[in-house]
Amino acid sequence: MSSGSKTSRREFLKLATATTVASASNVRFLDAQEAQTVQPGERVGLATIGLGGQGTSDTKAALKTSGVELVAVADLYDGRLARAKETFGDKVVTTREYKEVLARPDVDAVIIATSDHWHVPIAVEALAAGKHVYCEKPMVQHWEEGHQIIEAQKKSSRIVQVGSQRVSSVVYLKARDLLAGGAIGELNMIDAWWSRNSAIGAWQYSIPPDASPATVDWERYLGRAPRRPFDPLRFFRWRNYQDYGTGVAGDLFVHLFSGVHVITGSLGPTRVMSTGGLRFWKDGRDVPDVMLGLFDYPKTDRHPAFNLALRVNFAEGGGDNSGLRFVGSEGVMTVSNEVTLSKQARPREPGYTIDTFPKATQEQFLKEYRAKYPDSSAELLPLEVETYRPPREYNDTEHHFRNFFASIRSRAPMVEDAVFGLRAAGPAVVCNLSYFEGRPYVWDPETMKAMPARG
Repeated sequence: MSSGSKTSRREFLKLATATTVASASNVRFLDAQEAQTVQPGERVGLATIGLGGQGTSDTKAALKTSGVELVAVADLYDGRLARAKETFGDKVVTTREYKEVLARPDVDAVIIATSDHWHVPIAVEALAAGKHVYCEKPMVQHWEEGHQIIEAQKKSSRIVQVGSQRVSSVVYLKARDLLAGGAIGELNMIDAWWSRNSAIGAWQYSIPPDASPATVDWERYLGRAPRRPFDPLRFFRWRNYQDYGTGVAGDLFVHLFSGVHVITGSLGPTRVMSTGGLRFWKDGRDVPDVMLGLFDYPKTDRHPAFNLALRVNFAEGGGDNSGLRFVGSEGVMTVSNEVTLSKQARPREPGYTIDTFPKATQEQFLKEYRAKYPDSSAELLPLEVETYRPPREYNDTEHHFRNFFASIRSRAPMVEDAVFGLRAAGPAVVCNLSYFEGRPYVWDPETMKAMPARG
């Protein structure tokens, strides 16, 4: 506080309390903004490849769209194939071999919800077979292979949608509109985080008691991964291992990148730096449970240059939470399950610090200062807060799938296609390179290629 203010510490605390009271949210509810129109009676035959937790959730959400029928399921654990019939009915065809699914003429589209190391091989084959593809994030395990999906999509003329559902969310689209409309002034930085404090949140998924080489097709699962004896931990908790997953970066950083990109309209960062460590979950995993990333975003015709900071912690004693915080010159916008705008206008008077000046100089300064600011105040102004919330029953994953199936029927391009998918997943998985190699990387958001930074 400037020495030009006559407010004591006690009065300052009173002012801070008054400001807090003034900040009670003005809550506005968002319009539903229905997803793209889906014409009734136009059947889409769907198959799911990988029916773990995410695959099951995706399938249930997909079937909420009218005219979508689940035809087949492929998974390498027999228990999940049995569960598919229990959940979706005996008519659903089940198999360990995904190629059998791709060969079926009654399958129009596939959900790919396997471990990360299978995303690209299956997606490329599916597109070559004429299937539309909904591929779970991250689209790639390694950034180089993303160009294979982009090329396969071009050749096939089929729809590709990546499964980071917030790209369709009315909350994120409202945040995009607020930012573009100047709600927080000029953007200069973004903080984004994902904190978890549970075993399941840290990928300690349950192991079925019947897991064995007889019930799990381990050899088929390994694919391009290094050969090793059957290990149920690696099969059911694959996110913990570099051989099959992408760790924190591919599981959660990619969601945050997707949100940042759809809200800002950015193509991606130009510099990637990450650090972290294995702090708590020392269970044999070879990926960190704490990761932090710093990223430089260049100026474009749609936004100024800004910096992004990402962090994930799997032992957050304060509980689970996540969000993105957009910091601007005139306010802050926080995006989670809702959008909150916080603004505190700067006082017209800048204040002053003149105690170290000679008395005569102080008097001269004050005379000139008061002539310039005769009726202004340097006190803190009240904080204004607005909150935007989606409808009570709104589900962004269902919205994301409705957009997917509407695009299949209309052949209108998706926002989160293979190019968008690589621009989000690329810098995310490059974080792993930076972390394990201990050096920053350069990422080209136009060509979607990476290389170690020089110097």
